[in-house]
Amino acid sequence: MKVKILTATQAASLIKDEDKVILGGFIGAVVPEAIEKAIGERFLSCGHPKALELYFTAGQGDGATKAANHMAYPGMVKMAMGGHWGLIPRLQKLANENQIQAYNFPQGVIAQLLRDSAAGKPGTLSHVGIGTFIDPRIDGGKINSVTKEDRVSVINIDNNDYLFYKRMDANVALLRGTTADENGNITMEDECLFLENLAAAQLVTNMGGTVIVQVKRIVKVGTLDPQQVRIPGIFVNAVVVVSEEEHHMQTFAENMNPAYCGRGKQGADKQISRKLDAKKIIARRAAMELTRGAILNYGIGAPEVIASVTDEEGITDQMIATVEPGAIGGTPAGGLSFGASAFPEAIITQDQMFDFYDGGGIDQAFLGLAECDENGDLNVSKFGPKIAGCGGFIDITQNAKQVFFCGTFTAGKLQIETGNGELEIIEDGHICKLIRKVAQITFAANIARKNGKKVLYITERAVFRLADKGIELIEIAPGVDLNRDILQKMEFMPAISANLKMMDRRIFTEAPMGLSLDENSFSSQVDSAA
Repeated sequence: MKVKILTATQAASLIKDEDKVILGGFIGAVVPEAIEKAIGERFLSCGHPKALELYFTAGQGDGATKAANHMAYPGMVKMAMGGHWGLIPRLQKLANENQIQAYNFPQGVIAQLLRDSAAGKPGTLSHVGIGTFIDPRIDGGKINSVTKEDRVSVINIDNNDYLFYKRMDANVALLRGTTADENGNITMEDECLFLENLAAAQLVTNMGGTVIVQVKRIVKVGTLDPQQVRIPGIFVNAVVVVSEEEHHMQTFAENMNPAYCGRGKQGADKQISRKLDAKKIIARRAAMELTRGAILNYGIGAPEVIASVTDEEGITDQMIATVEPGAIGGTPAGGLSFGASAFPEAIITQDQMFDFYDGGGIDQAFLGLAECDENGDLNVSKFGPKIAGCGGFIDITQNAKQVFFCGTFTAGKLQIETGNGELEIIEDGHICKLIRKVAQITFAANIARKNGKKVLYITERAVFRLADKGIELIEIAPGVDLNRDILQKMEFMPAISANLKMMDRRIFTEAPMGLSLDENSFSSQVDSAA
């Protein structure tokens, strides 16, 4: 058995009109950039392949031209299903203009759906998405008016509602690894994540389709450690060898960071202390909720800064951070390297990570706060024509034991002054984020209430909690005016705690806080609360 070794241009010619294509990758990690670029160039030159169906779990792109943006021209795509759309403006435009059918499903569900479809199952049954815009009683995950087919339905089992997501029948997978042998066995030693590569390759193989993998190098059969093979050669039809770093970057921010693979000198990965801005203030207040021994998830945006704060405070090793695409332990990266972790203790596949999450494995989750309404519902997925997508937000918030939403109080050109133990609003953001009713429900507050979940909404000037009805203001920053800086900047009146507190002044000083965690483990804290 010898695998086909092709150029990116040759691989692009294998994609036919109306193919159903799985795109591997997470932002810029594990993205087969050279192959996708060649497919886009082929379409621009001859109009083929056209009418493709695209499937992707996470955001894949740089917000401009890379990754899935190569596959998003008018006529090239017929339908797209993805977990996160925020980095693919070209595909967003097609969806907004009703030029394609488009679905936004939870990232974890899509990863599990790949695996379940590979196993010949009719689809994936899950509680994830109930009460959100994914629920077919609301939008069914449909992005626009031309998207008619129902791909999710409600099933009741033992008086509990679940969502059933229909299987996908993809016949092409575009994936990436590091090294291939002559039989197509693939290792991923320089990749920071494994994602759902194996599930995608198995699905397409079982459908009689074509699996193409981009790698850095080819070696002789018998030289690879079989325990390091992540995609066996029986699931691989062709390999594309790419030597140019720009088309095989470890992430879209870094060509190669050995720390993301657990190599190099540990300690050199510690994040540089961030200046005291609004995001750091939010991250500091959020870090005060951390509990020794907790298993965590940090989302993108302000929550990314929490890892920098814990490094600065010397407490990073007192919790275990996880990132949804598969990294366990270490220090999660931010920006276009989000998804990777420096010196992780382990890396598992994305579908396995979401299995763990869905079963309640996360103790504390810290995620972004984009738009919140008086019921406590959040929208982080759609803002007018901007389709951000839910990503793993729904999977994580519906399953974590405690949830903390972290973001600025307003959006826009917010300017603050701080450092002296107080906060001064110099110029407020022009966009109100605490509104009467969110445009799309990505976090369903009523589901959290039903499950008795602790939920906090943390901003640079105020902290709210999810109450039995609506949200309750429980803390304000020293130096801000309750009416002028908080209540008048909201579209609704929250409940105000009779024991309204001042946020800790240490949060608003330049020096490290001297943060120490409660000696109690998270599990004992939960047990005692119960």
